[in-house]
Formats: sequence, C-alpha cells, structure tokens
Amino acid sequence: MSLRFAVAAAAAALSLAGAAGAQPMPTPEHNYKAAPAGKYQIDPHHTGLIARIPHLGFSYSIFRFEGVQGTLDWNPADPKADALNVNVDPKSITTSPTPGFSQEIADKFLKAAQFPTATFISTAFHPESPRHGKVEGDLTLIGVTKHVVFDVDLVGAGKGFRGPVIGVTARTELDPKVYGLPAFMNPIELIIDTEFDGPAPG
Repeated sequence: MSLRFAVAAAAAALSLAGAAGAQPMPTPEHNYKAAPAGKYQIDPHHTGLIARIPHLGFSYSIFRFEGVQGTLDWNPADPKADALNVNVDPKSITTSPTPGFSQEIADKFLKAAQFPTATFISTAFHPESPRHGKVEGDLTLIGVTKHVVFDVDLVGAGKGFRGPVIGVTARTELDPKVYGLPAFMNPIELIIDTEFDGPAPG
C-alpha cells in the first residue's frame, strides 16, 4: 500500500466517522404508533425472506429469497386503511452450496419460468398490542392463490437516519400440497425480517 493511498483512506475514514458522529443514533420505539402515516417501501438491504423446510425429520433446510420488493400504505390510527403489497422473485432463491441446486428448485419446483413472481396482497391488519399483531392476505405462489395469516412482531419503529422506519419479523406456515409441491410432506415455515422505509422529510 502506498503512503498516498494510506493517507487518503485514513482521511476518508475520519470524514465518515465525523459525519456519523454529527448525527445522533436513532432510538427505535417498541410501539407501532411511533411510525407516522405514509407510503413506505421495503428496504432490500435490510430484508431477509427464508423458507424452513423439514429435512426427513432430522433437521431443517433453509431457502433464502434475495429478490423481495414491496410497498406499505401505513396509517397507525386506522388499521383498516393499511395495505401491504409484496413481490418475490422465485429465481432469486439460494440454498446450500451444492452446484445447480438453487436453479433446480427454481425451475423444477417453483416453475419460475412460467410463474416469475410470487405475491402477497394484504386484506386486513389486526393490531393486538403495541408490538404484536396479525396481517391477513392472499399469497400467490406457483399460480395458486390462498389466504394466509402472518404473525407479526414489531422490532422497532420511529425515526431512522433517512426518515421513518418500521422493522418487523413475520411468520406463517404453508401447506405444500396446496401449492402443488407433493415432494414436501410437512408444513413450510415462511419467515421475513424486514425494514420499511417511509418518505424522507421534505
């Protein structure tokens, strides 16, 4: 490493540290009402969608989907006005490091060429406490649409670095036979950890 490069890198690090230090760290609240009403977007950099599938009764195989997008129309004072719309790219599935296995799952089981998008469209929000509730909606996978209910736990809500943020963990179970996946005998657990970013202050 040249001296000039080392000096430039050190200066950049000090500049970033100074910028971060000038802005106080966010303090999330544990109450969904701390997030103001507005249009929110899924933050793909802070989102993980996984499917946990029992493996012969010995363990769980973990499948992760990288391509997740979505919008949330949010009004904490009126849950009936809330609306969530999520799109998932089945071709974005990643699994174990076995060569070609992810593509086989996407092509053979999820039929990604024929059904390039999986969707969830909410139909009702049911707050049960400041940190917990349920979200009902229609999940479409491999061309089959079924009504599902997610258990949702709030991780944190409030003002982030760029604007309002809502962070949640949501879980549900799917019957694989309903979606034409007879090779999977037991319920598939879906878990999503995500942040929704609200509009930046004007």
